[in-house]
Amino acid sequence: ILHYQPQLDLANDRIIAVEALVRWQHPEMGLVTPDRFIHVAEEMGLIVPLGEWVLDQACAQLRAWRDMGLSGIRMCVNLSARQLQEPSLHDSVQGSLERHGLDAVDLELEITESMAMSNPAETISRLKALEALGVTLAIDDFGTGYSSLSYLKLLPIHRLKLDRSFVGDIETDPEDASICRATASLSHDLGLTLVAEGVETEAQFSFLKDLGCDLLQGYWLARPLPANEAYELILRYNAMTR
Repeated sequence: ILHYQPQLDLANDRIIAVEALVRWQHPEMGLVTPDRFIHVAEEMGLIVPLGEWVLDQACAQLRAWRDMGLSGIRMCVNLSARQLQEPSLHDSVQGSLERHGLDAVDLELEITESMAMSNPAETISRLKALEALGVTLAIDDFGTGYSSLSYLKLLPIHRLKLDRSFVGDIETDPEDASICRATASLSHDLGLTLVAEGVETEAQFSFLKDLGCDLLQGYWLARPLPANEAYELILRYNAMTR
């Protein structure tokens, strides 16, 4: 099943996107998080069909929300390393958008920094093909993948997602605070939107807002929610900030 975690635009205090996050509803273990089953899907050769299912279900959910009157929300979907290597990825993305009557600007695709750096030349080629569709592209977990800045500037990306490992200790760790400041400066100098993940406290929120962070997500705003709860939260929150 999919849960959805909202992203808050700090410029206008509105929820403008959600990240689709896969969960496994196990009959005995309950709700299982991806850190416990994604590696199994990879080993069993199921990660590509699972990724395609997530993409299509997320697009279907956004279409359903649109039909229920919820507008102005973008859907963010994570790609696996194996998906990024698939020649059929472009057609899969285009097919999901067309099948559910969505525009390319309604979809954001996220890859991790380590994925981008594992084969930069191929990554650039794959991402340029996706960029040509008009979808938004993001680097997830930024700061953890030892990226080469010479390649980073060549990637056709629109957003950097600051990894939660740096956000969690910005109140107490001067080095993490410095990394957040440097990342904010780098992203804006490159014309990229900066998204902070894992924001859990009011102090973290205030620090990141003062840095000029553009978007944030985390338990401070909402944990990943089932579709119906995410829908209600977005309606309620955005109605308060009109």
